[in-house]
This record gives sequence, C-alpha cells and structure tokens, in this order.
Amino acid sequence: MTEITDTTQVPEPGGSSEGNRPRRGGKRGKKGPFGRLGLFYRQIIAELRKVVWPTRHQLSTYTSVVIVFVVIMIGLVTVIDYGFTEAVKYVFG
Repeated sequence: MTEITDTTQVPEPGGSSEGNRPRRGGKRGKKGPFGRLGLFYRQIIAELRKVVWPTRHQLSTYTSVVIVFVVIMIGLVTVIDYGFTEAVKYVFG
C-alpha cells in the first residue's frame, strides 16, 4: 500500500519568503510576443482537431431545421406586429 505524505510547505506568518519566490510566467514568460502568438495559433489548431465535424447529411438537416425555425419565428412576429398595429389604430384612431 502506498503512503501519501503531505509535502506542501507553508511559510511561517511574518517570515520572509525570499527563497520561495513564485515562478513567473512558465512557458509564456520566456517567449517574446511572436512566440506567444505562435503558441496561441498552435493551441487553436490543436483544439480544432478535437472537434467532431458533422457529416454532409447532418449539416443539411441542421441547416434546414434552422431555416424552418427562422421562417416560423418571422411569421409569428409578423402576426403579433400586425395585431398590435391594428389594436393601436383602433384605440387611437
């Protein structure tokens, strides 16, 4: 059985922390602006490779669902707008 030990050192209150300076920046701290920009784009490419892209059939299905939904919402807003217009005309004449 493995024994787990706590190796975290907590500084004493009021003591100096000269020897325990936190690290600055890690990998990003040692590179210039172009190096950081290159790292950023490499990370973008790595994340895009993880994406599960839809097939052509799924894409056409999703697109048609969105178009039908938008047309229905346009119709609903048009009917409500027309109803409010007629109500305002009736009230204010």
